[in-house]
Amino acid sequence: MTLLRDDHLAAAFDHASRSYDTLVAANPGYHAHLRRSVRRLGLPGQGQGLRLLDLGCGTGASTAALRSVLPAARITAVDASAGMLRRAAAKPWADGVTFVHAPAERLSEAGVRGPFDAVFAAYLFRNVTDPDAVLAAAHAQLRPGGRIGVHEYTLRGRRAVRAVWTLVCRGVVLPVATLLGDGPLYRHLWLSVLDFDTAARFARRLDAAGFDHVRTLPLPGWQTGITHTFVARRPHHHREDA
Repeated sequence: MTLLRDDHLAAAFDHASRSYDTLVAANPGYHAHLRRSVRRLGLPGQGQGLRLLDLGCGTGASTAALRSVLPAARITAVDASAGMLRRAAAKPWADGVTFVHAPAERLSEAGVRGPFDAVFAAYLFRNVTDPDAVLAAAHAQLRPGGRIGVHEYTLRGRRAVRAVWTLVCRGVVLPVATLLGDGPLYRHLWLSVLDFDTAARFARRLDAAGFDHVRTLPLPGWQTGITHTFVARRPHHHREDA
């Protein structure tokens, strides 16, 4: 199973950035699901006084979800693909949104400095070479008590769920993406989900990375069992492992 990583993946996203929003719009519930995951962070009010880090913001769908639910928060949105980031930054944003070109593993080098009140990452972790390193970076950027929300394709371990995901990708997504000239990227996206953690495995990653109050929450519609929200917290005090 050949997956794209690092610079090769960023270049594929650069190329696909021109048509990415069109394909996203064809996914029923895509934007509503992102907003639901943001709400599950349980942040107060409209985000007044809060600093949020949007890891892997792409063309800005996750940023828009954060802005919709928490319009008064200040958002730093980061992505490794310059092409995707240009698309995001070109959209109309109110004050308080900043875009930064950087891989999630090298935030400090790009001048991204915490502490943040929450980190949100949508469709990111299965695309990075070292998910545990990115979780450690997110943990370091959070204030004590800060929250992380991860919105990700993480399949249940059932054969039927894997079959649904493959049917959707091979029957709908890949043919359209191939016509647009982005077949390799969307083949990667299909296979990366099959290769990545189950929901239970990713929850254990969060725990091992030092987060507590880890919750795994399903999303509705055709993505039931395919996409989940994970919500967790950086403890107020250092956690002693048994």
